[in-house]
Amino acid sequence: MNTMHPVFLRRTDAARNMARYYVLSLQPTLFGEVSVVRQWGRIGTRGRQKIDFFEDGNEADAALSRLAERKAKRGYAGKGP
Repeated sequence: MNTMHPVFLRRTDAARNMARYYVLSLQPTLFGEVSVVRQWGRIGTRGRQKIDFFEDGNEADAALSRLAERKAKRGYAGKGP
């Protein structure tokens, strides 16, 4: 696994009244798997959450990287892993 540090991304555009965030993190499970936890929403709100489970840490890390790249293409910016 490359990192256990969360990736914080945000996308703001005052002209469109847009202020969004997206957080990606890797979390171990009790059963030896690794999960990719995604949280997103409008800045200042609780937002939504989705969890995907992977048997291999390398698969989870690759999934996290793909999601971060996809969000970067959509205009999200921030500190990555």
